[in-house]
Amino acid sequence: MNAAATPLAGRIAVVTGGSSGIGAACVRALADAGATVVIGYNEGAERARALREELPGADHGTLRIPLTDAAAHAAMASALQQRFGRVDVLVNSAGFTQRIAHGDLEALPPALFEQILAANVGGPYAITRALMPLLQASADAAVINVSSVSAFTGLGSNLAYCAAKAALDTLTVSMARAFAPVRFVAVSPAAVDTGFVQGRNREELQKKAATTPLGRIVTPQDVALAVLGCVTHLRTATGTRIVIDGGHSL
Repeated sequence: MNAAATPLAGRIAVVTGGSSGIGAACVRALADAGATVVIGYNEGAERARALREELPGADHGTLRIPLTDAAAHAAMASALQQRFGRVDVLVNSAGFTQRIAHGDLEALPPALFEQILAANVGGPYAITRALMPLLQASADAAVINVSSVSAFTGLGSNLAYCAAKAALDTLTVSMARAFAPVRFVAVSPAAVDTGFVQGRNREELQKKAATTPLGRIVTPQDVALAVLGCVTHLRTATGTRIVIDGGHSL
């Protein structure tokens, strides 16, 4: 396979939430582009191992990477240091949410609000922090944070999720400034055709998509291609947001 077909040959990529949904699509896209991919998971160990067996190449791995476990993050960094000595691409795809009407404050107590923030912005921060020495050991590292249009529309599965994604976007900007030449980019889809939001069905997604200029549902593969493009083609993009919502936010 030629270099143009495998632009990430020899590169090491870590994808959190890599066993399903957007994360799994990112794993496939990065591996198809030649990267050696570490599939991060929390409870999806079997899914991660099954996905690894489907990928081209033989050096991919799986690793438990929960969002809020400092000891696990230290173990992750140690394992990656010993095996690879660097990380070239980090995709922060893992997250957590619940569907709660924005006007229903009783259903969103402070403890749950904080849990959602901890998962969706605290987790990416903690994982990136743990891997920063390995990212800085790369000659051309990129961190791609999977965000959401919820960050700037204020529309999403719940108030805390919108706040968390807004914080993640700002974190992307701040870390891009502080840790250059490591690049940081947020990729911001609208509702994606996955099971991430419990209770949301395809009929609802189709109805929403029909009101957008492009009239189509955003798929995990759409997000993965945007992530891949940020790594391979948008070489001078950092501290910015790539919106892939079919025109939902127009």
